Amino acid sequence: MLQRYDQRNAEVKYWVNGVLRHRDEPGISPFDSVVQGGDAVWEGLRLYQGRIFALDAHLARLRRSAAALGFAAVPSDKEITDALTETLRANGMTDGVHIRLTLTRGVKVTSGMDPRLNQSGCTLIVLAEHKPPVYDTGGLALATSSVRRPGPDVLDPKIHHNNLINSILAKMEATVAGADDALMLDGRGFVAETNATHLFAVIGGALATPRTVACPEGVTRLTVLALAAQAGIEAVERDISLAEMYSADEVFCTGTMGEIAGVTVIDGRTIGEGGIGPVTRRVAEIYLAHARSAGTPLL
Repeated sequence: MLQRYDQRNAEVKYWVNGVLRHRDEPGISPFDSVVQGGDAVWEGLRLYQGRIFALDAHLARLRRSAAALGFAAVPSDKEITDALTETLRANGMTDGVHIRLTLTRGVKVTSGMDPRLNQSGCTLIVLAEHKPPVYDTGGLALATSSVRRPGPDVLDPKIHHNNLINSILAKMEATVAGADDALMLDGRGFVAETNATHLFAVIGGALATPRTVACPEGVTRLTVLALAAQAGIEAVERDISLAEMYSADEVFCTGTMGEIAGVTVIDGRTIGEGGIGPVTRRVAEIYLAHARSAGTPLL
C-alpha cells in the first residue's frame, strides 16, 4: 500500500512558530532538535466538517510526552489551537483533512545532543493536508516483522516521540514481503501493533486488543474501547499471541490517519472468511458517526 499524492496539496502552506510558509519553502533550522536527533513529539489529527476529533485528548498526550522529555516553554493549548485554526484557514480546509502536529525541543545554539544547548524554547509545526483515510477498505494484508516494539525498559511507549526508525524498518520489511503494513511483536513475542496503527482481534464476537506495554495509548484505540462498551460489545485488553491473530474471526486496525480498517491476511493466513466481517463494519460505522459529530469546532 502506497499513499497517493493529492494534487490539492500542491500549494499547501505549513506553520512554524507563527509563520506560514509554502510547502516548497524551507522553514526548519538545521539546528532544530528534530533534525539533530529526532528530539520531538507529535500528534496526528483529523478534521471533519470544521471539527477536529478528540483534540483535547491529543493535546493532553502531546503535553504528557513533552513533559516526559523535559521540554521547556511548551506552548499553551490555546496557542496550539490558534496555530491549527490559522493553518486550516490559510489553506481553505474544512473536511477530509489530516494534520501532523509536531513539537520539537527547539533550536540549539550549536550541534549536539545535550538538551542544555536548547535555549530558545520549543518549535511548533503544523502541517495540514487534504487526505482521506489512507487504507484500502477492502482489507489489508500484514506481514510479521523481525523488528520488535521496545518496552519501557528501552524507550517508554507512553512518550509519543518522533524516533520512528523502528517503524520504518518494519514497514520496509512488510513492503518487501508484499504486505500493506507490518505486524510488530513486543520483546516477549506478543502482538504489539502494526508499524502505524493499533490492532484489534474479534474472537467469538468480542474484541481483544493488546495491552499498551510496547505501543502508545492510541486515541482512536481508546475511543473504540469506549464506544464498544456503549454499544454492548465486549472488549478486553490483554496479551495476544500471533497464533490467536491467525485464528481470529476478524482483525482490524485503528488510527487517526486510517480510521478503522479491516485486516484480511496475516503472514499468508486468511483471517476469518477473508473479507471485512460484521463486527468490524459495525465498529467502523459507530466510530465514524461519533468522530464526525463529536469534534472540537475550529472553523
